[in-house]
Amino acid sequence: MADTYDLIVLGSGPGGYVAAIRASQLGLKTAIVERENLGGICLNWGCIPTKAMLRSAEVFHNMKHASDYGLVAEKISADLDAIVKRSRGVAKQLNQGVTGLMKKNKIDVVMGDGKITAPGKMTVKTEKGEQELAAKNIIIATGARARDLPFAKADGKRIWTYRHAMTPPELPSKLLVIGSGAIGIEFASFYNDIGVDVTVVEMLDRVVPVEDEEISAFLEKSLKKQGMTIMTGAGVKSIEVGDKGVKAEIEDKKGKKESHDFSHVIVAVGIQPNIETIGLDELGVEPDERYHIKTDEYCRTNIEGIYAIGDCTAGPWLAHKASHEGVIAAETIAGGHPHAMDVNNIPGCTYCHPQIASVGLTEAKAKEAGHDVKVGKFPFIGNGKAIALGETEGFIKTVFDAKTGELLGAHMIGAEVTELIQGYTIGKTLETTEAELMNTVFPHPTLSEMMHESVLDAYGRVLHM
Repeated sequence: MADTYDLIVLGSGPGGYVAAIRASQLGLKTAIVERENLGGICLNWGCIPTKAMLRSAEVFHNMKHASDYGLVAEKISADLDAIVKRSRGVAKQLNQGVTGLMKKNKIDVVMGDGKITAPGKMTVKTEKGEQELAAKNIIIATGARARDLPFAKADGKRIWTYRHAMTPPELPSKLLVIGSGAIGIEFASFYNDIGVDVTVVEMLDRVVPVEDEEISAFLEKSLKKQGMTIMTGAGVKSIEVGDKGVKAEIEDKKGKKESHDFSHVIVAVGIQPNIETIGLDELGVEPDERYHIKTDEYCRTNIEGIYAIGDCTAGPWLAHKASHEGVIAAETIAGGHPHAMDVNNIPGCTYCHPQIASVGLTEAKAKEAGHDVKVGKFPFIGNGKAIALGETEGFIKTVFDAKTGELLGAHMIGAEVTELIQGYTIGKTLETTEAELMNTVFPHPTLSEMMHESVLDAYGRVLHM
């Protein structure tokens, strides 16, 4: 006989485990099925451990510039093994934290490969054999994995995905990063900071192409200043792997093809959902045009009782989006009336050096949508706290609807902007206008004052420039 629940969650990443916790809080008897590690990719191999590595690189960067702060640091070096060990320790600690949360919330954890065999039914292949589960509702939270290039299959030796790049067998001497989205740029930034010769190849005409054009241009200039080679509008045509390195044929934006030698390659060209073996085709669950699971604004699929959240659904593919979807799905299942997901209110953060953060529409997208816009900008160099920190690189940009004063988007590049963006995100969620932001008192001295000044600049009232 099957073990019966109100809800089964398939996958325990930041979407899945949060969905399970919220469901339990609402009184639903809940089970979560996980084939590998509680916490999923984000906690074990993505968001958190990569930030631990990037923090090490940031500290190393600051040590190299100790003299700028009146300090002396001599004979410093980066210990890659120690950096990786610290990163894995952080991941282990958080994995144990999720295990504790499952126990606290009385959620049954079933370790194994789950497959939905019919609406409300799941078979899990565990170490002890098959286990049958049943529930009126199922949430699919199986996430995604790195997409391979057909001519550059990851081998863990010379060609890496993000996962290999987090536990490298050796330090690259010359690294090629294919793709300049958040994952590619973060690893490019990490390896560059610890002394690797890094080349980034991006097929589109600018790096971090989902960001505002001015942010992309500023980042490219900064990365080149740091010593990276950036090739936009370019493509890797072939890769030949040898015992001692990789030979890549790269076509530049002018159509010229040249062969380049690298010690290692990181492929960061997107993701594909983990949905092939969980029974969706047999059930008739409808995919979208990119073969992610199609859902409505409450995370419901076209099959009654089956929900989907996170990276196996449409983007943006961000951990915090998955977690919020988990709450929406759980509350919907419990009979509540949660607010529908609004992707325009989801912030995005890239932890390169300098950091990038944004929410809402870019200036170009706002104009495409028919808005007459007012745009404000304020540079880090005009902020007292930034000068005191020695972090004067960057700016903050805000985009408003000229007629209504609605905050349409905010875009930042510079130190700690990933911590600042939530202020604008709250403003957008509250449907604020320029008036409320102008009349908000920002503390001094803080980096957040630049947020205020950017708003003032959009309306010709900037004070400190």
